[in-house]
Amino acid sequence: MMNKFLSLIKNLHVDIPLLIGIVALMCTSIVVLYSATNENIDMTIAQIVRTFIAIFAMLFMASISPKFYARWAYVGYAICTVLLILVLIMGHVGKGAERWLDLGIVRFQPAEFLKLIMPMTIAAFFAKRVLPARFLPCLVAFIMIMFPVALIVLQPDLGTAVLIAVSGCFIIYLAGLNWYLIISGAVIVALYAPIHWFFFMYDYQKQRIFTFLNPESDPLHSGYNIIQSKIAIGSGGMVGKGWLHGTQSHLQFLPESHTDFIFAVYCEEFGFAGFLFLLTLYAAVIARCAYISIHAQNTFERLLSGALTLTFFFYIFVNVGMVSGLLPVVGVPLPMISYGGTSMITLSAAFGIIMAISTHRKKQQY
Repeated sequence: MMNKFLSLIKNLHVDIPLLIGIVALMCTSIVVLYSATNENIDMTIAQIVRTFIAIFAMLFMASISPKFYARWAYVGYAICTVLLILVLIMGHVGKGAERWLDLGIVRFQPAEFLKLIMPMTIAAFFAKRVLPARFLPCLVAFIMIMFPVALIVLQPDLGTAVLIAVSGCFIIYLAGLNWYLIISGAVIVALYAPIHWFFFMYDYQKQRIFTFLNPESDPLHSGYNIIQSKIAIGSGGMVGKGWLHGTQSHLQFLPESHTDFIFAVYCEEFGFAGFLFLLTLYAAVIARCAYISIHAQNTFERLLSGALTLTFFFYIFVNVGMVSGLLPVVGVPLPMISYGGTSMITLSAAFGIIMAISTHRKKQQY
C-alpha cells in the first residue's frame, strides 16, 4: 500500500517536504481567517474552496515539464503585454483603477499572470547567454521588465508593478549582476525618485509615504490602520490572547483584518510564540525551495526557481514590514495566509513550477 502511495506521489510530480510546508501554511490560514472574519463560516468555506483550487493549480503546474516553460515563456510574455495594452484601452474600472479585462464570461487582471511569466521569460533570456551576465544583456532584460511594468503603473497599480519588477530583477541579480551595475542602478533610481514623486505619483500614493513617516500626524484617518495594527501586535505579548479572543479585530478596531492586516490578528491572538511558529513554517518552505534551486539541472531552472523563492520571501518581508510600521502600506497580502484566491493561487502555481523543477529529472536542452 505504501509503495502504491509513493508511486502515485511520484507520478503527480510532488515534492513532499515542500508540499507539507505549504499545506501547513494553508491550514494556518483557515484557522486565523475564521477568527479574523468574526467567525464568518461563509467566508471560511470560500477560503477552503480557494485552497483546494490552489492545490489543484500547484499540482497541475508541477506536472508540466520545465522544458515547456522555457520554450513558451516569450509567447506568454507577448500575450500578457498585449492584454495590458488592452486594459488601458478598454479595461474595466474598479475602485478608481483600470486593472481588469471584462470578457463577459470572465473578468480578470492580466497583471497577475506576469507574476509568473516575467521571471520565467527573463530566466529563459539568460539561459542561452554566458554567465555571469554582461552589461548589454542586463540592459535588454531590464527593458523587457520595465515595459509591461510601466503599463501596470499607468492603470494605476503601483503595488503589483513593484512586485513584478522585483521578480524580474531577481533573475538579473542571480544571473551574476556585478556590484558596479547594482550601485549604478541604485544611483539612477535615486535620481529618478524626485521626478516620479512630482510628476507621476498620485496623491493617495504620496499620502502613504507621509503616513509611513509619521502615522500619528493623522491618527483618525490615514494613520489609523497602522496605529491599530501596531497596537494589536504589541498587545499579543508572549503567548497571545488566545484564538477567537483578539479584541482589535473582533471589536472592529482593525480594518482589513482578514486581508492585508491579518498578520496583526495572528500576533494578537498567538503572540510572539505564534509568530515564531509561523516564521518557522515560512523558513522551512523557503529553505526547501532554495535547496531545489541549488540542485536544479540547468541555468533556466536555477534562475527561475531561485527568483520565485526570493519573490516569496519578498512578499513576506513587505507584508510583515508594512503591518509592523517598518514599511509603507502598499496592499501586499501575507502570502498563503490572507483571505482571497488570486494571491494564493498565483503563489501555489509558482510552487508548482518549483516542484516541477524538483521532480522532472530527465536531461533537457533549452
